[in-house]
Amino acid sequence: MYRSGAENWAIIASLIETSKLSAVDPFAYLTATLTSIVNGHKQSRVDELMPWNYSGRTRG
Repeated sequence: MYRSGAENWAIIASLIETSKLSAVDPFAYLTATLTSIVNGHKQSRVDELMPWNYSGRTRG
């Protein structure tokens, strides 16, 4: 499935705003989350990557 730029932006904007609501720095959250994905974070554990579960994680 291909997404348009607008759909991709909506996903990113939603993650940014959700991180703000969770009192999480959006840049730090997105950096850590994307790093975790690149390092092989399991898709079956995606719930661990949600902003409300972010606590400054450093592991992948």
